Amino acid sequence: MEVISRADRANLERVVEDNTRPGGTVYTDEWASYAHLNELDRSHATVCHAPGRREWARDDDGDGFREVHNNTMEGRWVGLRNFLRVFRGVSKHYLGQYVAVFQWASNCPYVCWDFVQALLFTNFAP
Repeated sequence: MEVISRADRANLERVVEDNTRPGGTVYTDEWASYAHLNELDRSHATVCHAPGRREWARDDDGDGFREVHNNTMEGRWVGLRNFLRVFRGVSKHYLGQYVAVFQWASNCPYVCWDFVQALLFTNFAP
């Protein structure tokens, strides 16, 4: 997860290039800023959430698994929104740090000593 100044085509393409491999497939909704991902040597498949279609997942290859979806990332964003809600607003200046703490905590399945130690000692010089 990354805080970007603007969710335009240039920023989104940079994020995709930095976080995916050439030849990989990117699954998104049909937002226009994602329309040119094929030009980045990435396959691109979309789901259409529009009221008329109400598509949330799709089985493109006919194997019985609905591989085209973006539900996982949408769930992560809902988790972040719920995490931020308790602060009743955060400064844009510190938003990246809040997002980093959320991402780190959500990737840690339980509170362990390494997690606590990193929280306590990360910003201190040795």
